[in-house]
Amino acid sequence: MTRTVVESKTKTAVIGFDQPFCVIGERINPTGRKKLAAELEAGDFSTVEADAVAQVAAGATVLDVNAGVVYNSNPNPNETEPPLMTKVIELVQGLVDVPLCIDSSVPAALEAGLQACEGRPLLNSVTGEEERLEYVLPLVKKYNVPVVAISNDDSGISEDPDVRFEVARKIVRRAADFGIPAHDIVVDPLVMPVGAMGTAGSPVCSLVRRLREELGVNTTCGASNISFGLPNRHGINNAFLPMAMGAGMTSAIMNPIALPVKQAEIEARKAQAVAAGVEIPADMDDETFCKLFNLGSTKPRPGREMEAIRAANFLTNNDPSGAAWIRFNKSPDAETGAGGGRGTGRRRRRG
Repeated sequence: MTRTVVESKTKTAVIGFDQPFCVIGERINPTGRKKLAAELEAGDFSTVEADAVAQVAAGATVLDVNAGVVYNSNPNPNETEPPLMTKVIELVQGLVDVPLCIDSSVPAALEAGLQACEGRPLLNSVTGEEERLEYVLPLVKKYNVPVVAISNDDSGISEDPDVRFEVARKIVRRAADFGIPAHDIVVDPLVMPVGAMGTAGSPVCSLVRRLREELGVNTTCGASNISFGLPNRHGINNAFLPMAMGAGMTSAIMNPIALPVKQAEIEARKAQAVAAGVEIPADMDDETFCKLFNLGSTKPRPGREMEAIRAANFLTNNDPSGAAWIRFNKSPDAETGAGGGRGTGRRRRRG
């Protein structure tokens, strides 16, 4: 049975067909987050700190760390990203005890992350591109770490799942030349947006099955890619993740958190309610208002995708007797969702 082992200084996470689905938290990544990018360039790590703690609380078992900020003061990431990667990894390791996934397109930043990490991190990533293979695979061997293998090569990303399978096979074979076993390779088959390619859903499940059965490798993906550009993305993601898990996918790089409701949204809904003649008690706090009007919560909490994953773990017998599912839904904070559950109320104290 294929098992990919990643470790922090004190904790081990196992990615495998007979293991609970591994959630790799994606939020420590400035890509597309202008506010976070500006904070990191200014030496402000408060959002990184908050995201690290919140993702683990929501159920992430590994945290992806990406320091890909293009500085306004110095646009050369080969100079700026390695020291920033070191700083972020050291900071995150001081806050949480889960293993890390070092994520960068800059080779020097990958090695800086490997040097800073305690334990056995996951390296993200190698592709089928010749230059990338020749640089990253020796790092994987040198530091004895597992690696994410992305199914694109020098010709780009193919829409044909058979081509993406052959790229994955190529990477596995080249890794073997370096003495890297298949169980240390986690293939990302590249999930395409179903909004742009209506046939993207079913073929990726077939591809995941082939990767499991023919190459014997674990798999991962950017889970939200499937719903890109569509309304109600959570609904698409919640359907996709259990489908992929049933096909053999063993991990995903994703956001485990349902983000807090913005104050502007709360005020807008209150104005709508008042305009409709609803009288809102003056002493009602925002959290209670959000709960009553189905807005979510003012606090970070496990996202809806985490509920789907935990249910699928139970249904695939990777949660023996449903113990984790029961804990998830019987949290003392289930009423507010802070513990991830959707219980009907707080537990009563025993006299």
